[in-house]
Amino acid sequence: MAGIKELVEEIAKALVDTPAEVQVREVQGEQATVLELRVAASDLGKVIGKQGRTARSIRTLLGAAGMKLNRRFSLEILE
Repeated sequence: MAGIKELVEEIAKALVDTPAEVQVREVQGEQATVLELRVAASDLGKVIGKQGRTARSIRTLLGAAGMKLNRRFSLEILE
């Protein structure tokens, strides 16, 4: 399971203007792992994307990785 948190972090850093502000926290649950993503307020729109497309794409990647690892991942973008 190592690497999923880093994957989200790298994707977010590639999208934003201030990569130093990117933080990803992993919260383990019994059935699922929640990844909490924090970015600078000015970069929030870049991570979410037009009509949420970018966020949806990241969630799709997490879903695919989760199927391979037999674990559910969810992404929460925190303000």
